[in-house]
Amino acid sequence: MVHGPPWRWCWGRGGRGRRPKPRLIGHGIRGLVFAPLNDEGLPSTSDPILIMPDELEALRLVYFMGMTQEEAAKAMGVSRGTLWRALSSGRRKVIQALIERRPLVITEVKL
Repeated sequence: MVHGPPWRWCWGRGGRGRRPKPRLIGHGIRGLVFAPLNDEGLPSTSDPILIMPDELEALRLVYFMGMTQEEAAKAMGVSRGTLWRALSSGRRKVIQALIERRPLVITEVKL
């Protein structure tokens, strides 16, 4: 794991409109894959589900670190509504991966 000061992450937007606000990510993230085993004991070859860095950071702050949504939003430098959307999307993806037995990929971010 990479430790150090928080870094800024923002997904790219190629089109018109307002640019997304960067999120502060306080945890080093490397590309990881969690793959369930099929009935033969081999890793699943289903289409993977991708979790974005801001979704993982929101899940980490609220559910692992025990912060309130307000505290986590301040730590990430976003509004509570933005944090809530990241939490909701991250929870949905984790549950979908468990129910459908699909690999869960934490996207790699270059530091």
